[in-house]
Amino acid sequence: MKNLFRFLKLKNSYQIAYFTIGLLFIIWILFLDSHSWLTHRELNQEIEQLENRKKELRESIKKDKRIIEQLQDEDSLEHFARETFGHKKENETLFIIKNED
Repeated sequence: MKNLFRFLKLKNSYQIAYFTIGLLFIIWILFLDSHSWLTHRELNQEIEQLENRKKELRESIKKDKRIIEQLQDEDSLEHFARETFGHKKENETLFIIKNED
């Protein structure tokens, strides 16, 4: 500790006290306070993750809206139901062929 004070050229007891109090204050603000730098960093990371999730959800909504617009037509709705859910017309035989790759 004496070497630190010599390095900083702190000779007066008031200078040493101010330096020590300032150092403790900086440590308190950076790590121990409820508004600390660590807390802000964690919150900023969480905000960034939420914004990325928001962007993904908006893209998903746009994709779903396009699908809904396409399904307004009865033919495309029927095609979608056949492809996705395996629906069939009356008196129609449906064969499902699965490719195993």
